[in-house]
Amino acid sequence: MNTPNDTLDCGHSLADLSAYLDTGQIDDPAHLERCPECQAALASLRNLSQLGGDLLRSDVADAGSGNDDWMQSILDNLRLELRPGRSIPLQAEHPDDTLWESEGAVSALIRSVADALPGTAAGKCRLQGEVTIMGAPITVEVEVAVVYGHPMEERAAALRDELARTLATQTELNIQTINITVTDVLEPPAPVQPTDTPATTDPLNTEDQP
Repeated sequence: MNTPNDTLDCGHSLADLSAYLDTGQIDDPAHLERCPECQAALASLRNLSQLGGDLLRSDVADAGSGNDDWMQSILDNLRLELRPGRSIPLQAEHPDDTLWESEGAVSALIRSVADALPGTAAGKCRLQGEVTIMGAPITVEVEVAVVYGHPMEERAAALRDELARTLATQTELNIQTINITVTDVLEPPAPVQPTDTPATTDPLNTEDQP
């Protein structure tokens, strides 16, 4: 996963953050507490790890090999959406004030809502429309991967409703449409098979002894 293109604007890579989740070690831990890009990336990587247990933790570490296209797609979109992107204007009390939020911050908000649903991992999260113009109609496009066994239609409807509520209360965007697309259905990791252990003989039990 440590490719030349996976470095965030703050200087950390997704590989650095994945290793931090595995080991708890990173060169500048104080940076993680104040960096919104790293915080958003860590939240998504934690969800990917928790989604499939040990299987997905292995996939996160090996995603750069191309063995799992869906995982690489999620990481590629995550890396792209952590960029600041376009500036979204906000209403200000004073006419001389200029307030705005970044497109990347809204994408991270959308991703956090999708990742909060059990058995779901957000892939592409996009804002379509002129977000730089206040009040312009905006379409939200979200692609998700769902673990097999979770009802896809119900999951998509629940995500659409939750996104509508969250974006209405935490942004000033004029959201017209929220499109949810399930792009991957993931097989859950196989249950761990118990290992056969040799039977032990209780030295105090002589009933079965010759």
